[in-house]
Amino acid sequence: MKILIISPSWVGDMVMTQSLYITLKEQNPDCIIDVLAPQWCLPILEKMPQINKAIEMPLGHGDFNLKARYQLGKSLQNEHYDTAYILPNSAKSSLIPFFAKIPKRIGWKGEMRYGLINDLRNNKKSFQYMLERYVSLAYPKDKMTGSGCLGDIHSLPKPKLEINEQIRSNILEKFNLSLEPKIIGLCPGAEFGPAKRWPEEHYGEIAKNLIKQGYQVWLFGSAKDRVTTDKIAALVGNTEQDMISNLAGNTTLNEAVDLLSCCHTVVSNDSGLMHVAAAVGCNIVGIYGSSSPLYTPPLTEHVEIVHTDIECRPCFKKECPYQHLKCLNDLKPDVVMKRIQNFLEKKEK
Repeated sequence: MKILIISPSWVGDMVMTQSLYITLKEQNPDCIIDVLAPQWCLPILEKMPQINKAIEMPLGHGDFNLKARYQLGKSLQNEHYDTAYILPNSAKSSLIPFFAKIPKRIGWKGEMRYGLINDLRNNKKSFQYMLERYVSLAYPKDKMTGSGCLGDIHSLPKPKLEINEQIRSNILEKFNLSLEPKIIGLCPGAEFGPAKRWPEEHYGEIAKNLIKQGYQVWLFGSAKDRVTTDKIAALVGNTEQDMISNLAGNTTLNEAVDLLSCCHTVVSNDSGLMHVAAAVGCNIVGIYGSSSPLYTPPLTEHVEIVHTDIECRPCFKKECPYQHLKCLNDLKPDVVMKRIQNFLEKKEK
């Protein structure tokens, strides 16, 4: 069987899709899985051994461009795919497999996809977790009766990105980084919006506390997060700057994945890097503001979730509707620090 996956565009969602690929390989070890994905997600796919080939999606997020989608679909006809899994909910994401004349096209009911998807699943809301929604597509409709029908979420396959030790060693050398003393990673960004971002002042307190205890602190993020990570680094004393490495905006996503694998524990907002860190084996302290771990939790057993219990959360908004951000501001650094200590006091992972 030859399979084409139309992938989501967000890094965190991309990581979670690996559970579907693992399941498909368990069902049919000889199946060939190709994935059509945005360019910025390709480094993630390169670390998934289940993937045969990652195909770059030439169109940007939100770009309809019917002609380009038709041409791409037509070019894929020669691949002779048997089945396509369309993971985004949009109608436009369904067009390429349709134009590629893939006989079986599987996906959730979304915007005007009748006919474009000929194996349409309509009970998505019966599944609580995003992970379940991906994995359930690997099964026939009659097996998809709702959350828990595939077993407990902890029994489902978890993403596991492969790290090449030699490549990682080269990246450490490139950035003049050492694995000693023990490393704690901080991921203070969140592409979704400010209602997911714990204040940099709180992250700064965490960084100062960890460095005082003798640990290294590495700051991760994209170029957009550099202003935030600069503020956090500035909160650490001048004499301790050699213990903090501000990597945001300096690494590629591929390099960030490898460097996250060096961290003992990662403290992160609900973001793509949180899911990456979980998939490379880190202990995770996940900070939730407007979102909820009851939908997209870090997929690891080594996790501590922290959030406030104020009445208005989770609201799932990009910005605080009340302009107070209490769900994040009122979550104090000592609460997060206690969860980090829980991991540091355990035996080595």
